[in-house]
Amino acid sequence: MRHGIPNLGALQAFEATARLGSFSRAAEELALTHSAVYRQVAGLEERLGVQLFTRVRRRVALTAAGAEYAVRVRHHLEQLEKDTLGLMSRAGLGRNLHLAVLPTLATTWLVPRLAAFGRIRPDITISLTVRTQPFQFNDHPFDAAIYHAEQIWPGTRGIKLFDERELVPICSPRLLGSARNRSDPLEGMPHLHTTSRPDAWVRWYRAQGREYLPTMNAGPRYELFTMSIAAVKEGMGVALVPRFLVQGALDAGEVVMPVEAGLRVKEAYYFSYPVANEGSEALYDFENWLKESTR
Repeated sequence: MRHGIPNLGALQAFEATARLGSFSRAAEELALTHSAVYRQVAGLEERLGVQLFTRVRRRVALTAAGAEYAVRVRHHLEQLEKDTLGLMSRAGLGRNLHLAVLPTLATTWLVPRLAAFGRIRPDITISLTVRTQPFQFNDHPFDAAIYHAEQIWPGTRGIKLFDERELVPICSPRLLGSARNRSDPLEGMPHLHTTSRPDAWVRWYRAQGREYLPTMNAGPRYELFTMSIAAVKEGMGVALVPRFLVQGALDAGEVVMPVEAGLRVKEAYYFSYPVANEGSEALYDFENWLKESTR
């Protein structure tokens, strides 16, 4: 018996109360009474010897310790839910793969191709979860990952999907038409930054032998390339993005390159899985399909 772990019901009651800010709302979500949720949380506090909430009349607020604990409990409950759904999926539907993916690549490249895989292998279910930073497979429930790097992750094996090749500057035709300096249209344009490539603009200017001014660093920052591209289409500035993501928009005239100069990059997109884990037949079948589809 794991004596150090609190009752699961108490943890669920605490997490729901912390997330919803109310015993009543937590009770409604969990299909329990207000008093039952209150007793669960009070019992949890007594067991831990830590005050998780401050109570003022009908309102509750997390203490500092409670806020930290809520984040951890929520993570583990979500993980337990994913593991349970994965097990049920494998038992009920055949075979399931859970992949960690980059959000923009998944939306623009992978998901449109999954329908074709589903027609070939309807017995394999592919589930996707976003991860934008490297991680250790031991700490996550993923069977494999699709990610951006200079080489395949240590301790994994798999395939290179394709090279990224270059980042290109793009803006809206309207913004280019209103450029103050025709010989240098980037002058005065807000520079949009993507947080996953924080030094991209500096590298681009350096590659062109141009000076990167402090004012260029003042533009807004977006977490995803899809956000940067959407902002560009709205005329909010100029962004530096992988060409393959916007080639269709360039061809259609939805966006333009204000300067015909790209930044060559060494990174590529990879699909890999842990060497230490024995891969399933479904995993190898999906890897082979990816290999064929990227030739």
